[in-house]
Amino acid sequence: MQPLNNSSSRSSNLSHALVIGGSIGGLLAGRVLANHFQQVTIIERDIYPDAPVPRKGVPQSQHLHALLTRGQMILEELFPGLKDELIAAGAPLLEVGSDSAWYSRFGWAVRFNSGIKIIALSRGLLDFCVHRRMNGIPNLRFLLGATVTKLLANGDNTGIAGVSVRWRNPSDGSIREEQLLADLVVDASGKTSKAPEWLKELGYIPPKETVVNPFVGYASRIYRRPENFQADWQSLFVQSAPPEGTRGGVLFPIEGDRWIAGMGGINRDYPPTDEAGFLEFVRSLPTPAIYEAIKEAEPLTPIYGYRDTENRLRHYDSLPRYPENFLVVGHAACAFNPVYGQGITVAALEAQTLDKCLHQHSNRNFKGFARQVQKQLATVHAVPWMAATSEDYRSPGTEGGKPDFFTQLMHRYMDGILQLAMNNTDVYRRFLEVMHMLKPSTALFHPRIFIQVLRQIIQSSPSSPEKSVVKGGVEKVMS
Repeated sequence: MQPLNNSSSRSSNLSHALVIGGSIGGLLAGRVLANHFQQVTIIERDIYPDAPVPRKGVPQSQHLHALLTRGQMILEELFPGLKDELIAAGAPLLEVGSDSAWYSRFGWAVRFNSGIKIIALSRGLLDFCVHRRMNGIPNLRFLLGATVTKLLANGDNTGIAGVSVRWRNPSDGSIREEQLLADLVVDASGKTSKAPEWLKELGYIPPKETVVNPFVGYASRIYRRPENFQADWQSLFVQSAPPEGTRGGVLFPIEGDRWIAGMGGINRDYPPTDEAGFLEFVRSLPTPAIYEAIKEAEPLTPIYGYRDTENRLRHYDSLPRYPENFLVVGHAACAFNPVYGQGITVAALEAQTLDKCLHQHSNRNFKGFARQVQKQLATVHAVPWMAATSEDYRSPGTEGGKPDFFTQLMHRYMDGILQLAMNNTDVYRRFLEVMHMLKPSTALFHPRIFIQVLRQIIQSSPSSPEKSVVKGGVEKVMS
């Protein structure tokens, strides 16, 4: 990753890049584009707050956001010193294996030093610190309070040449519309992206969509951590166990000596947002740990609900005719069920991929670049998409497909991984490394782990002649 404002890496034929949307995906895209273009413009409908507080334009800003370790590492590359800045602002640093208490369908997991650390913080603090860093980039500007109304085609209608923007003049209230031209337009406008409609207006076939909806809903509230509260954990994670166990919850520390409590339910078992109903939902979890922690804690916010949680993949990489000079990133291209906490880290991986592709195309013909990058982004999305949708298929009420035989096998295998992880620190560490995207999912199929899982599955299955043969074969391999 190139350092900030490294003008030597900018190609003279790459004059202006434009980003639609200034949420975390748009900010990170803009950050890497600033290394390669003479000018970068980020267009955002919202106005950024001047404090680390929730922003209206971020629908989930009132809820828990996980910054996985891989995402944290990429952010530190993009913004050196950001980790120390967040910690100085009060964000706790957690050792995942020892500071977090995890309750699964198999009980409490063993606590140990995993070597994996994460920053626990609110979305408002992360956005505020990243935006403040972005303001220090001299060749990047923000156009706030503005809405993109359409894409502009180039002269021969082979690509995108810019956008049409509408905004209100704050001085006199007048509405102004202007066309902004760019060498590259990046849509980071989120799940409500209008790009499919805009492309259709220009004669392109809009992308096909895959939607997998487990009908998950969650509700969140921030509490002040009681002064005299004593526990051997800093965060609690109570995992749901579908299809029967539809409820789960998280209690997570954030800056300001506060907790954020997030309750989730699958298959339309939505947590209530009224006081009594919310607390009763917490009490109904398979362990009383979260309820015991918050029942006497001081609430600092209302209870906020959220249900727009479906997985949505737009297949831009498969368009029969792809527009030059146009990219779609973040939730505008691929949105995951938020309960898995992958969004910010995937946005960071996208930015890293974009930066790599731009370096490879430096001072070269830009033709075909956008299609190539979109295909690379689809590769970035593939594993987290499979992880999220595979888990969501556990719920019998999920719409958008059914688990095939392979997915059912993976469910059985992952149950074996979780059961082992409850008491086996080696397996637990490997699971955490995969979850935080430090290692590929194939790491869970290392022969040493695979044999342990297979043996456990056989031992826990009803006996039959066929299973006895398999069991004997596994034991022979292990010996």
